[in-house]
Amino acid sequence: MTENVWDYPRPPRAEPSTRHIVVRHAGQVVADTRRAVRVLETSHPPVYYVPPADVAAELRRTPRQTVCEFKGLATYWDVAGVVEAAWSYEEPNRGYEELRGLLAFYPGRFDECTVDGEQVLAQPGDFYGGWLTSDITGPVKGGPGTLGW
Repeated sequence: MTENVWDYPRPPRAEPSTRHIVVRHAGQVVADTRRAVRVLETSHPPVYYVPPADVAAELRRTPRQTVCEFKGLATYWDVAGVVEAAWSYEEPNRGYEELRGLLAFYPGRFDECTVDGEQVLAQPGDFYGGWLTSDITGPVKGGPGTLGW
């Protein structure tokens, strides 16, 4: 089924996903799950949050933090030697409790990220971490000229 990013809600919605999410880097599986939570937000491709139990790589917390007006304070992680390659919400805002401690990975910082075996494209730009697959349509936020969307 095709989904248009402009049909996603704002504020964003978090929902369980049984799709097969795999992150690989330097010949190793970094994460592998069918227990992700995906976040859908207007103009953004989905972001998949993975339970820490399904992450096989070393994680190192960094000092960087940012604030999402909806989800709360984000904590950043070095993953398998890749700097600030993932983030989490350790104490998410009300309504996003299911994200607590789950890890979202920037797909452009790893050798391969797949959804049900399909290689994803990273959402444009350095800040957002959406996963673009062939079933996602619509212009997405993140590239030049889209900041005000």
